Amino acid sequence: MKFSEMPYTRLDIDALKQQLTQVRDALRAAASVEDQIAAIDRLNVISGCVSTMSNLAYIRHTIDTRDEFYDKENDFNDENLPLLRELEQEINAAMLSSPFRPALEEKFGKLLFTNLEIEFRTFKPEMVELIQKENKLTSEYQKLYASAMVEFDGKTMPLPKLRPYKESADRAVRKAATEAEGRFFDQHREELDRLYDELIHVRTAQGRLMGYDNFIPLAYDRLGRNCYDAAKVAAFRDQIAADLVPIVARVKEAQAQRIGLDKLKFYDDLVLFPDGNPVPQGTADDILAAGLEMYHKLSPETAAFIDHMYDNELLDVLSKDGKAPGGYCTEIYDYHSPFIFSNFNGTSGDVDVLTHEAGHAFAGWRAMRKGIIPQLMSPTMESCECHSMSMEFLTSPFHHLFFGPATRKYEIAHCEESLTFIPYGCMVDEFQHRMYENPDLTPAQRNEVWMALEHKYRPWNDFEDLPFYGRGAGWQRQLHIYQHPFYYIDYCMAQTVAFQFWMAYLRDRDDAWQRYLAFVDKGGTCTFEELVHGAGLKVPYDPGCMKEVGSAIQRWLAENPLNA
Repeated sequence: MKFSEMPYTRLDIDALKQQLTQVRDALRAAASVEDQIAAIDRLNVISGCVSTMSNLAYIRHTIDTRDEFYDKENDFNDENLPLLRELEQEINAAMLSSPFRPALEEKFGKLLFTNLEIEFRTFKPEMVELIQKENKLTSEYQKLYASAMVEFDGKTMPLPKLRPYKESADRAVRKAATEAEGRFFDQHREELDRLYDELIHVRTAQGRLMGYDNFIPLAYDRLGRNCYDAAKVAAFRDQIAADLVPIVARVKEAQAQRIGLDKLKFYDDLVLFPDGNPVPQGTADDILAAGLEMYHKLSPETAAFIDHMYDNELLDVLSKDGKAPGGYCTEIYDYHSPFIFSNFNGTSGDVDVLTHEAGHAFAGWRAMRKGIIPQLMSPTMESCECHSMSMEFLTSPFHHLFFGPATRKYEIAHCEESLTFIPYGCMVDEFQHRMYENPDLTPAQRNEVWMALEHKYRPWNDFEDLPFYGRGAGWQRQLHIYQHPFYYIDYCMAQTVAFQFWMAYLRDRDDAWQRYLAFVDKGGTCTFEELVHGAGLKVPYDPGCMKEVGSAIQRWLAENPLNA
């Protein structure tokens, strides 16, 4: 069914409570494992409906945050869906304490119950008002960001449309664009500081309700992390600081030389070539047509997938007034359909949408057709990011469809940007750990921590006297810090896996694709470590992993110069 034709109905919270109560009671009263399986099947139907309607409201709200109807529907869901959590918790408890648990584990796998135990640690009824407040604050941040309009080049434009100017070959233009962006955030400084301070404290209160000193353990449980903890994440960050930052620093030195500068300023960071960065050829429609051709040529599996996406209006990728910032992929469960949301801006990032977000969508599309139960359809988030970030590289034989004679420039740019992202992602992660370990920091102290982490992870940055960035507040433009706490190191770990898939692809394309397909098709039936090892790759926090990956990428860059 086409997205525009999918009917939306506001969720009936009272009816859902009654239905979930019936599922709970059926699980508790079950006389056999078959009775409990029937109750679980019923639960999955209910959950599918909730997911479908709430996601339809969210997607349509983000497409146009000025749409009063879907704005109110999104607010309704933020306010009311937490009211179901207590019943969902009671259902989880019934499953975990089931006298038929061994038989259920035999049917669904032990990982389901590991995940249920983790989920059980994320909620108490006393948290409902705090969760409602958290939802309201994150929506408020999103609306503020989506409202951002700046005057530049004689035009009024949303922030995403500044990106081409920030990549301009003219240094004065990119500096002015960076300043224009910073001024918006400076103008809303008090509001941004207030929102984050309130989010820190409302989340800390939730963590303490669960018996923790702070929010961090609850955040890890919310993300369902089932095979690693904060200590392993810290060990990974240590590898990045010790083994990868020096490599990236050399890449940045080479970048400065390539564009004719003695030293990079922050506003130079996005410019990789003296004549400008590679941009996709043609219009947005041309890019979408090239994406269709790419996936038809990549494999039979991706051909069927992309036809489903294009035929059913499952992409909304053009930047426009009132549209929420950023990009995402979600699913409309009852229609077995992923949905891709983004903001095309005329840069290579538009192509990344058709590789990165389509990687998520492809994995979801496959899982929804594999008969995997909803609870195990998706793995934990770092594994989901492996789906997307690996697809960016596995589509490399077809990037010429977008870039033509600038393809080698794009390949180098994509490799360097993927490499330099990892220290930034680690900086975002360590910043959040520091914030929730010290929830009472002032706004100025938070900015001081961010600037200190800049020196640790990106020592090549020089902010001069730029507005916003120069005072250490650059973290406030990172949506995840406000909206999805601790969901960022996932990208960094996934990038190391994606690099490994790419190196395997360069050695044997067919073998690497089959390994990737097997990784995707397992959905969430395996842990991150099991998925990575099952593909014959190294887990990012394994000792020495980053040194090996960094060295391999450094060799590729040396062996593939621009003029080759």
